[in-house]
Amino acid sequence: MDVRKLLHMKEGVGQNSYANNSSVQSNVTAYAKSSIEENIKEGYHALGPKCFMMADTGCSSGPNTLSVVSEAINVIDEACRSLQCKVPEFGVFLNDLPGNDFNTLFKFLPSFYKWVAEEKGSNFGPCFVSGTPRSFHERVFPCNFLHFVFSGYALHWLSQVDSTTGTQI
Repeated sequence: MDVRKLLHMKEGVGQNSYANNSSVQSNVTAYAKSSIEENIKEGYHALGPKCFMMADTGCSSGPNTLSVVSEAINVIDEACRSLQCKVPEFGVFLNDLPGNDFNTLFKFLPSFYKWVAEEKGSNFGPCFVSGTPRSFHERVFPCNFLHFVFSGYALHWLSQVDSTTGTQI
């Protein structure tokens, strides 16, 4: 039995769906907000990329998924304003198991893009969002590809700490 095909959240936007029952996950993201902001700011200042690439591993399919992306956009926008430099483009990769309800997740994108346009203006971005269905027990992205990776509830599935990480996660 391949658990990668079995494990996924309740699909859709109904009463029992993950999209309507993910307040605990939202609280975790809110709790980690200052750490998320600090790491994004640090990475952006160190590298100054023309396109800031980020991923959410274990993104699931609710409205919370884009909250970290929104926060990253806000942090980088603020940094660019203080440095008086052009805001980079954004590449966002939403990663989860292939059984994830990416269709429901993608239905949140029009309102996300509308938020970006209204909050940041038409000259901001652009921001490219895509789904990356694959188990993170396998290699998901090319080397040196991402500037920031967020995992709210995915790391507890790892069986061991990567040897290159040491004690820092």
